Amino acid sequence: MTIAAAEPVAGRPPERPQERPEPRRIDLVDTLRGAALLAMFAYHFAWDLSFFRLIATDVVAHTGWRWFAHGIAGTFLGLVGASLVLATRRHLDRGAYLRRLALVAGAAALVTAGTYAFMPDAYVFFGILHHIAVASVIALPFLVLPTLAVAGAAVTAFALPGLVAVHPALNGDLLLWIGLGDRPIRSGDFVPLLPWFGCVLAGIVAARLALALVGEDRLAAWRARSRPAALLAAMGRHSLPIYLVHQPLFIALLSAWVWLLPATAGPPRAADADTGPFIQSCLKACTSGGRTEEDCRDACECTADGLKRDNLWGQALTGRMSTAERDRVGEIARICTRGE
Repeated sequence: MTIAAAEPVAGRPPERPQERPEPRRIDLVDTLRGAALLAMFAYHFAWDLSFFRLIATDVVAHTGWRWFAHGIAGTFLGLVGASLVLATRRHLDRGAYLRRLALVAGAAALVTAGTYAFMPDAYVFFGILHHIAVASVIALPFLVLPTLAVAGAAVTAFALPGLVAVHPALNGDLLLWIGLGDRPIRSGDFVPLLPWFGCVLAGIVAARLALALVGEDRLAAWRARSRPAALLAAMGRHSLPIYLVHQPLFIALLSAWVWLLPATAGPPRAADADTGPFIQSCLKACTSGGRTEEDCRDACECTADGLKRDNLWGQALTGRMSTAERDRVGEIARICTRGE
């Protein structure tokens, strides 16, 4: 009798087990990504204004702007981790995952090609998109680990660059992307795996805590209904094409501005004007030791970039430095001279 009751009634299709509905897209994540895009617009536009000398501030060397850029990058990477958790909370859609990965990797390759054509001496070889592509693969095993283990891995990722003794091999071109070297980097955007992968892992932890403490239904219930929120959410849903388009657009507009109104561009900054004499003096000292001029030029330009990056340029030119600053200048010069 039990068996008969379980059999389908003639003429009626058998009942299928009720499937759980696909998870809804969470507007909050898209809105946060859109807000990060707006912050990125502000930084990149300021960077471009500085590059064309339309403002007096040297954005690259300014500590406040540097930390602002770090905050933007950390937000994007944290959202990568959170999005991985949300996208796999039912199951991993391999097709969608691989399509997204291919798009990001292809976009990263476009950035490398474009920046190499525009500024071959400082092209982007491992920027934010490269990191997102690599992190999207490396983070997959962490999605099945306990939250406490992921949090510990995040702390480890943040701490490793300051704990690991630098081996010369870590300064080689093939391993620079890991982030455990101390060689000054010449790149328009460099986001190495370490310590930045810690932000991705922190995003995984944050998303899990949000799902546990707030609940999926409450997170999905909030909708971006106001116009500003809806605009940010729309930007967040289309962040990749927006990222690829915005900088070429800014540069084209400012190039046209400087071409039409050249008087608006300020004079070369003192640091930029001093680079030539510094390079010449460095070349003379370097080639006297038997190195080729090509190797010496690379080492001298690397040293100049490292001094500017560490806010030691003015001190190096005047010679007024503390003992710690003098040691760091010597360290930068040694690293660049090795050329590893």
